[in-house]
Amino acid sequence: MTDPPSERRLSARVAAIAPSATLAVDAQAKALKAAGEDVIGFGAGEPDFPTPEHIVEAAAAACRDPRNHRYTPAAGLPELREAIAAKTLRDSGYEVDPAQVVVTNGGKHAVYNAFESLLDPGDEVLLPAPYWTTYPEPIRLAGAIPIEIDTDEASGFRVTVEQLEAARTPRTRALVFVSPSNPTGAVYPRDEVEVIGRWAVEHGIWVVTDEIYEHLTYGDHEFSSMPVVVPELADRCLVLNGVAKTYAMTGWRVGWIIGPLDVVKGATNLQSHQTSNVANVSQRAALAAVGGNLDDVARMRETFERRGRTMHSLLSAIEGVTCREPEGAFYAFPSFAAVVERGEVAGRPVSSTLDLAAVILEEAKVAIVPGEAFAAPGYARLSFALGDDDLGEGIRRIADLLEP
Repeated sequence: MTDPPSERRLSARVAAIAPSATLAVDAQAKALKAAGEDVIGFGAGEPDFPTPEHIVEAAAAACRDPRNHRYTPAAGLPELREAIAAKTLRDSGYEVDPAQVVVTNGGKHAVYNAFESLLDPGDEVLLPAPYWTTYPEPIRLAGAIPIEIDTDEASGFRVTVEQLEAARTPRTRALVFVSPSNPTGAVYPRDEVEVIGRWAVEHGIWVVTDEIYEHLTYGDHEFSSMPVVVPELADRCLVLNGVAKTYAMTGWRVGWIIGPLDVVKGATNLQSHQTSNVANVSQRAALAAVGGNLDDVARMRETFERRGRTMHSLLSAIEGVTCREPEGAFYAFPSFAAVVERGEVAGRPVSSTLDLAAVILEEAKVAIVPGEAFAAPGYARLSFALGDDDLGEGIRRIADLLEP
């Protein structure tokens, strides 16, 4: 029985939202640091580099320009939408019109508006797991149902078309597709992207593809944009992206949706009532980012690749820990299942990676994100977007703590 309106403190839909586990871990680590603890945090999903200087200078100049002191179009500055279209063609080979772009207040806003624009109550959305902790919440807020599809180390954390077909029902509206992946670092080969895209076309299923880590792939692994590999999908595909990861601009809050004109117009109408335009100074900074070269991006990618190899090597040397080498993004996703099976770490009972993460934080002063946050019990996500010294020291502390 529900409370009468006069007794209700919070709407049911908002009360049901799970807090962001990644932000919670990062906040806890920062709070301990502020209290004087020597904490090393592997939780944050953001580059540790400063935003490139030419982008910062563009923002500083924008502050002084009175044009940026006023409202601008809800869908984004026309010149930024044009630059995003040009950048998309340059980087992924996907040719779109600037009118197919809506600029959002960061990547999460793009995710939210995409689902609000596509979904009705009762729709089902196929969501391969492990998944970024944010995806299920806006799906549920739209009244739709996330249908989780499990993957694991054996499959390279990649979903198969056979799994998708087994999960498909008459109520299936969309598929969430992410490559490179947060949290696993998996990258889908081009042939698998094509098979999944053609399956979606065959069954009239929308694909919401998050390309935020497009420039962060390592070794022989390459990013493939699904609507480029399967052009027939373009009319039922939303591409989500932003400046946060590529240009070290997480705090600037600029993302975007690319899609068919009718959906983009709907998302723009929605945004006009939510937020109006994205902050103009941030848009001008984003314009400098996407309109510039990729030299700074290449330097960051090289550093991330080296750190990823180092983290993989150090984690793999810990007894009871297995870890795939990261293929993209800036995360390792090791399995601690054998450690949890011991039932005890540092004299404390452990029955899950939630327990284990708490022990590691309290005893070793190292913050990791337990796999439960990503629908993957037994695993944990460790970001290698931190300095080399902290990376090595943090893994050493974990290794010492977990030594049988």
